[in-house]
Amino acid sequence: MLKTEGVNQYYGGSHILRNVGFEARQGEVTVILGRNGVGKTTLLKSLMGVIPIRTGSIAFDGRPLNKLTSYERVRLGMGYVPQGREIFSRLTVEENLRMGLAYKSGSTPIPAELFELFPILKQFLNRRGGDLSGGQQQQLAIARALAAGPKLLILDEPTEGIQPSIIKDIGRVIRMLARQGMRGGQPMAIVLVEQYYDFAEELADQYLVMERGEVVMRGRGKDMVADGVRQRMAI
Repeated sequence: MLKTEGVNQYYGGSHILRNVGFEARQGEVTVILGRNGVGKTTLLKSLMGVIPIRTGSIAFDGRPLNKLTSYERVRLGMGYVPQGREIFSRLTVEENLRMGLAYKSGSTPIPAELFELFPILKQFLNRRGGDLSGGQQQQLAIARALAAGPKLLILDEPTEGIQPSIIKDIGRVIRMLARQGMRGGQPMAIVLVEQYYDFAEELADQYLVMERGEVVMRGRGKDMVADGVRQRMAI
């Protein structure tokens, strides 16, 4: 579904991403782990075209993405939940969800399934996004990315600052989307950047560990304990 090869990125003279390559497959959760400052968020922004890569290639569903804008990537079926959620705090929950449908016809309804995934959003449909709790805002950000029915969902640290009960709900939704997608659709490819090891281990079908802008470990999620990923994260 998503394939990157030899991706390099610089900020000024600093080499941020170093020959990063991986594949995210349909029906699987690909977890990217690493401490702060190793390039995880830069990688996700590069995947979405928020920042251009210096060298290398990114392809989605067999189509090269390097020259496509962010909104063109979204139209192809990529959804993005940025770190910090970045909802529109002065807009209502409904208006935020409609922003996820911005490139579709104005009469396109908000998918009812979003309210099945996150029931609290239906209760707060007319409440401003800035008045929601952090966990509710994260659910809104994920629902907004899902509104257009993406084939690939990219999430940047969705557990950051979230209470445990909502972390569990978000994990359930991510697992379900990878296995069966939205109603009537196909299983999704999920790319998840995470620092919360237990959450990552529970969801990962495959994992990558990044240090100083490069992938230093990779493997199947079921092997994370045997591979010593937790210990590597603690170094």
